[in-house]
Amino acid sequence: MKNRPPIDFFRKDALEIAPQLLGMKLVRRFENNKSLILDISDIEVYSGEEDLACHARFGKTQRNQVMYLAGGKVYVYLIYGMYYLLNITTGKENYPQAILIRGTKQVDGPGRVGKILSLDKSFYGEDIRKTL
Repeated sequence: MKNRPPIDFFRKDALEIAPQLLGMKLVRRFENNKSLILDISDIEVYSGEEDLACHARFGKTQRNQVMYLAGGKVYVYLIYGMYYLLNITTGKENYPQAILIRGTKQVDGPGRVGKILSLDKSFYGEDIRKTL
């Protein structure tokens, strides 16, 4: 797909990237060759172990280890036993950051975004530029 951001875009600080994500298109290609295009309209930033809302607040774990890689990875996790939430990791290696996609112009709510994208744990750690 043309106009994909270069990988270096995701290796910047989450607070720098966040405003630029708003309005970007999120494209999901399904196995049946159909595509879904969503316009990102709502996000939430999580930045480092010092951020008490960040999954990395207690350090590196099996669940959050992708956040410690260089930015540009998909971080999905299950909430309420039924919704996979889409996060995009950002920043430098060993400084955990992620941006949660909370909503799009087409779908409100992070759980609904994950559902319409048909996310599951297989997306964990994938390159955001290749996966979605």
